[in-house]
Amino acid sequence: MIILDKDNFEKEVLKAKGLVLVDYWNEGCEPCKALMPDVESLAKVYQDVKFCKLDTTKARRLVISQRVMGLPTISLYKDGAKIDEVTKDNASKASIEEMLKKYL
Repeated sequence: MIILDKDNFEKEVLKAKGLVLVDYWNEGCEPCKALMPDVESLAKVYQDVKFCKLDTTKARRLVISQRVMGLPTISLYKDGAKIDEVTKDNASKASIEEMLKKYL
C-alpha cells in the first residue's frame, strides 16, 4: 500500500490513471485500525487497483477538500475523480469488495 500525504496525494490519486482506492484513517480511530488488515488483504487480490492510505491527522485540509466527513472512509477514484466510497458503519471488507467489483 502506498502511504499518502499532502505532498504526493495529487500525483498518486488525482493524476493517476485507472482505479485508486484510498483508505482514510487515523491513529485514534479504532474501527479504522481494525479494518486495515482487511484492506491490505484486498490489495493483494485486486492487483489492478492502486491501494493507498492517508493518515487524516497529517493532512486535514486535504481531507476536507475530499469531503471526508467521518472515519473510516474508503474512497474509490477513477482517473482522478472520486466515483464511490464506503463510510463509517458500512465500511467492511465485504462492502469494499462489492464496491471494487462494481467498477472492475
